[in-house]
Amino acid sequence: MNRDEQRTLLSKGSIEIEGRVSGSSNQALLVTVSLDGRSAQACYKAEAGERSLWDFADGLWRREVAAYELDVALGTDLVPTTVARDDAPFGIGSLQWWVDDNLEDHYFTLRDNGVFFAWFAALAAFDVIANNADRKAGHVIFDETRCWAIDNGLCFNEIDKLRTVVWEFAGLEVEPSLRERVERFAQGETGELAQYLSPGELAITQFRAQQLADGARYPMPDAESDWPPYPWPLI
Repeated sequence: MNRDEQRTLLSKGSIEIEGRVSGSSNQALLVTVSLDGRSAQACYKAEAGERSLWDFADGLWRREVAAYELDVALGTDLVPTTVARDDAPFGIGSLQWWVDDNLEDHYFTLRDNGVFFAWFAALAAFDVIANNADRKAGHVIFDETRCWAIDNGLCFNEIDKLRTVVWEFAGLEVEPSLRERVERFAQGETGELAQYLSPGELAITQFRAQQLADGARYPMPDAESDWPPYPWPLI
């Protein structure tokens, strides 16, 4: 299915719980979504299953959807199709199109493959703008054709919290066409993002985008910050 068809199915289809995703920290569930004779699997993250965090408000599912909407606004094609549902079996949450990855690869096994250079460059910019506090290597998956960026719930904090394994681009120039898209986002082409972020979160996200566009280079880790630049565990 194309992206529009995926979005329709996820937004309107009936949802059947298949089971819990092994190893998930917030009770992510594998579900089957069906509509008009078509069906597909998705990852359902309900607010009711979240563990409260001291530095992020409840409702991390909103940030999952916001990450997808940021991806759409930037035209970076990184995040599987993700929608909000308020009629899901365990209450309000997000549904993300299920990607059948090969269960072997992650960022550290893929980063030296030059085929993915532009994709990872876009991911690095995306994570800077989204202020991703948890870009582990395992949050990059490979379906034997292309890469995908998943588990984007710890993004969009108003306080700088960037923690990522993707530092290979630090100090390098942001590719001009990507920088132009970042600039347009910073200047107001934010798509549907305002539905899922507070006004303050959206404003600081646009500010970070403007900083990246103006600087034209990927930031370096802040050596003076008390906040570590890498997530843990790394994978």
